Amino acid sequence: MSQEALAHEAGIHRTYVSALERCEYSASVDRLDRLAVQLKVPTYVLLMDELPSDLLG
Repeated sequence: MSQEALAHEAGIHRTYVSALERCEYSASVDRLDRLAVQLKVPTYVLLMDELPSDLLG
């Protein structure tokens, strides 16, 4: 999923998603929840240093 598509579906700006990826901002729990729903993963996964192998496909 592109940053633009994720941002659109989560109702946030694409540059914010980009800044999160670069660790320039910290997301609120509410925003993490919205992103997790769109990515179809549990919210806690977004806080992990490494993805669990079952999510890598």
